Amino acid sequence: MALFGHLLSETAELRPLEPWQATAFAAYVDRLRPHLSPWLPWAHVITDTESARQWLQRYADEQAKGNGRIFGIWVDGKLEGGALFRVFDTQSGVCELGAWLSPEAGGRGLVTRAADHLVNWAVKERGMARVEWRVTPANTRSIAVAKRLGMRHEGTLREVFPFNGLRQDLEIWALLASDLTTGRPTD
Repeated sequence: MALFGHLLSETAELRPLEPWQATAFAAYVDRLRPHLSPWLPWAHVITDTESARQWLQRYADEQAKGNGRIFGIWVDGKLEGGALFRVFDTQSGVCELGAWLSPEAGGRGLVTRAADHLVNWAVKERGMARVEWRVTPANTRSIAVAKRLGMRHEGTLREVFPFNGLRQDLEIWALLASDLTTGRPTD
């Protein structure tokens, strides 16, 4: 299974997002900050090329240690979204996957296809036993992706972290490696 340069559609591709692409990433975040900032803490801290480079470098360093990865979703050659393994703990066999997309690229199944590819890679190539998807209850589009991936809602952590001036709840959705072999849950 190839991980790099995975086609999501005829015009969209999932590929690594690296520190040398910091200028494009900073411009993307700046352009979509109002859309991203209600859900993604990093949309508040990436304010220029240098902060984008530092943030991407952190993922490059984690990737070098086998602990995390970040990818961009390009549509017609333009950065329109991304996906990442925020946590990738090979010792415990647990990873956390997240994704985001610009509104103009939405509605095409790109996030679901990208996430599905990464779930399969994490489980089949890296031996992960569990893939988690964490989301605030208000983020219905993200919850819909978790459902399309066949993840189960396992519970809600109430007021688990402060964000945007409020204590936020966090839903935990997950898919087990055994779900891929026995059939993904439907509830």
